[in-house]
Amino acid sequence: MRGSGQPYVVMRDLSYAPRVGNAHRVDLYLPPEATGPCPVVVWSAGSAWLADNGNTGGERVARALCGRGFAVAAVAVRSSGQARFPAQVHDGKAAVRWVRAHAARYGLDADRIAVMGNSSGGWLASMLGATAGVVALEGDLGPTSVSSEVQAVVDLYGPTDFLLMDGHMPEGAVDRFNQITGGSRGHDDAASPESRLIGAEIQTVPGRVAEADPSRWVRRGGPPWLILHGTADPLVPFHQSELLLSALERAGVPATLYEMSGRVHEHDYLDEARDFTPRRVRHAAGGSVAGQAPATWALIADFLDAALR
Repeated sequence: MRGSGQPYVVMRDLSYAPRVGNAHRVDLYLPPEATGPCPVVVWSAGSAWLADNGNTGGERVARALCGRGFAVAAVAVRSSGQARFPAQVHDGKAAVRWVRAHAARYGLDADRIAVMGNSSGGWLASMLGATAGVVALEGDLGPTSVSSEVQAVVDLYGPTDFLLMDGHMPEGAVDRFNQITGGSRGHDDAASPESRLIGAEIQTVPGRVAEADPSRWVRRGGPPWLILHGTADPLVPFHQSELLLSALERAGVPATLYEMSGRVHEHDYLDEARDFTPRRVRHAAGGSVAGQAPATWALIADFLDAALR
């Protein structure tokens, strides 16, 4: 199939751990013209932790990145209805270990693995990037003889500190959020995705919530981050990414935040070819994306090229 002219070669419905519904599934997309081991982007789509379909959207990522020489592993982790935190982090780490353990078999580069996701998938990517070596969050699923450490993080509008979300929501957004969730107190309500993930109203268990905050785990020597977030996001307030950038800066971790003016809870701007969304670019120490480049798939690929060089 390589050299067929298709944008990627795909192997669907592989498993990185014993299946739970659709969870623990991985769809692997490979560049059709690869001549050597490929760097890998482990992608997981967001669902507010309510679904086990994180492998969705893999085709979109593969169309954008396989042509630049990246393989894409689209992985599904367990929903909050299937398991509480930290099960989702255990799953993500198991997926990274599976990629590393099977690198030779699929023509992958075990030393160049990035993680990427949107919304709750962005949170997962940040948790994987921040918690390398944290035994309590490693889990024992899938291959366990290799490292779950990653070399780059792309976080598309993921949450960070659940306890501060309501205080920074755009005007009127809490009411709309309540209509979606059926609750009455925004992210603090028992019906919120964050409370369902943790297994209790988040304000009643601040210690447990802190364990799910990637900014609390960031450490010096961590991988470089690229963060993109819309300033008008009505579900995950932009302030969440500011908190993460500040933590990365304090730790001296290379990081760049793209502040996407007026954009909401989506990343369609990555497909823009002209009339690019206004943006402000903010760097932590040693930020690895220079200038004011448009926030497109080319930006993602350029960041990954530099980070995984």
